[in-house]
Amino acid sequence: MSDLKLNSRLDDFEPMQRCELDKCGGACCLYGAWVDEGKKKEILSLAEDIIPHMKEKHRKPGEWFDERKEEDAHVPSGVVVHTRVVEDGSHYGGTACIFLREDAKCALQVSSETLGKHPWHLKPFYCILHPLDLDEEGRITLDKTEELLGEEASCLRPREGTTALKEIFKEELDYFRNH
Repeated sequence: MSDLKLNSRLDDFEPMQRCELDKCGGACCLYGAWVDEGKKKEILSLAEDIIPHMKEKHRKPGEWFDERKEEDAHVPSGVVVHTRVVEDGSHYGGTACIFLREDAKCALQVSSETLGKHPWHLKPFYCILHPLDLDEEGRITLDKTEELLGEEASCLRPREGTTALKEIFKEELDYFRNH
């Protein structure tokens, strides 16, 4: 995504900070994720490397994705598919992406690290992007502060003082610029 465009919203300074995975438990994984079709193929080709990092009951690669498919101009293949959402009574909302582990980490991210790649190599674009979003012009943006901080299990938390949004999300923005 070397043609990265940012909405001027990311220049704003806000009284927020990033989530802490051990506190939110991967709440953002509640509904699964849209994955570039090309990335799905790569994930399935590396299934043997990913399986050891999956929950025991979710180790069948044929069950990792459901049938949903949509056109999407923001991913390399132009098409996204959806990860399977599974019942999970221990997770926020009672459901979770099939790749969510018991330690609230993503099996794809853990697998990427094990393979010696960047932790986000296998992680879906929209998972890396979250809680950022794309505006109607395809620029990276962020919803209103009040909405984000007021949301139960939000990926952002309040803090004393303000920080530029593009600093809070520097790691993600740098990744998108370079990959």
